[in-house]
Amino acid sequence: MLDSHNNKYDPILDSIADGVFTVDKDWNVRSFNRAAEQITGTRRTDAIGRKCWEVFHADVCERDCLLKKTLKTNHPCINKTVQIINKQGMKIPISISTAILRDEKGNVIGGVETFRDLSEIEELRKEVSRRVIFTDIITRDHRLLDLFNILPVIARSESPVLILGESGTGKELLAKAIHNHSGREKEPFIAVNCGALPENLLESELFGYKKGAFTDAKTDKPGRFDRARKGTLFLDEIGDLPKSMQVKLLRVLQEKCYEPLGATEPVKSEARIIAATNRNLEAMVQSGEFRQDLYYRINIIPITLPPLRDRQSDVPLLIDNFIEHFNRIQGRSIDHVSADAMSVLLDYNYPGNIRELENILQHAFVLCQAPVIQKKHLPAYLFVKAKQDVETPGIGSIEDFEKSRIEEALSRNRYSRAATAKELGMHVATLWRKMKRYNINTGKMS
Repeated sequence: MLDSHNNKYDPILDSIADGVFTVDKDWNVRSFNRAAEQITGTRRTDAIGRKCWEVFHADVCERDCLLKKTLKTNHPCINKTVQIINKQGMKIPISISTAILRDEKGNVIGGVETFRDLSEIEELRKEVSRRVIFTDIITRDHRLLDLFNILPVIARSESPVLILGESGTGKELLAKAIHNHSGREKEPFIAVNCGALPENLLESELFGYKKGAFTDAKTDKPGRFDRARKGTLFLDEIGDLPKSMQVKLLRVLQEKCYEPLGATEPVKSEARIIAATNRNLEAMVQSGEFRQDLYYRINIIPITLPPLRDRQSDVPLLIDNFIEHFNRIQGRSIDHVSADAMSVLLDYNYPGNIRELENILQHAFVLCQAPVIQKKHLPAYLFVKAKQDVETPGIGSIEDFEKSRIEEALSRNRYSRAATAKELGMHVATLWRKMKRYNINTGKMS
């Protein structure tokens, strides 16, 4: 068969549903069956005599040729999934098996590769995957799937929504999903982190100001309410909103209008409010830190996002999604996570939730130069903290979790408030306010 360089079809090879081709020791294609023609879109007459990589245009051909590996190691490859580019330039997923070809005396004369088109299977996998994806939120968790069923109804309403959940659980992602499925999807989605801005800047950021309102007000500046207009205003970490601003926000929700600094007339507010927090607002109402009337105004439609440690079945889904994402933006071709690395990732508690998992995968992408992410590519702290008994931040303990996080960051940064605030992604004034709230010792401050 290898010696045949004619263009006749082999009835035996053509009776096989899988694509089959053979190469000689110089990697020239010597035979190419009918199924191979159909899968690749390349005619047999065009394939015979050419180098195999010229026919398949696959990344694996240059990086990690399976047939070359088989000829080198004398070990066949069984059902390895790769992608090729067909004649029309489309990516085709195929499953490859390879073997060595020998003559009557046992001398190696080339290799044979069989491949199966996985396009239908891949489409089926994508169809199943679509059932667990709502916009960019990926899950198999029954609580979130139940939420997805009613989310379009919530989105179409005009009522305020309060999203509860720990940092990193995807509260802003859910807020965007609600906005994108509402009648406001063509209008702006404006987000503001109430805990990241100092109290003296919050009012001007939210409501804007008029020229001459204060010394440096050289021109009018629109606030976030104005920028949101008929769209959605997302108030993240609303539990950190100072009491003075809580009063002003309550007025907006009650009267549907606000006054920019220096204005003489109120401005009508048409933005829908979606708020979010990682704090226990009910406990804050009881302690007097959060206004009860504002709480009732924003708590019309409460939604709770579970932490990642309570959604262990979602970890592999999210890992696959992050691998696909980083492959796309970095031009990489990492295939998957090894079984032992996956075991470590499934064993971890994720106090930083989905955001932390994303950072872990990004770290692994930097270190991994092979198709598979191994344990050695994961951050070292996972092995120190694996299976630690972390208190579940919930009602009554979110504050403890945040206090501990601030204290650890202060210690790492030698009690520098500026460095600590930068690490935690908040303003120095916000950090100072939280330190006073949690009675964190400031005696070591320089």
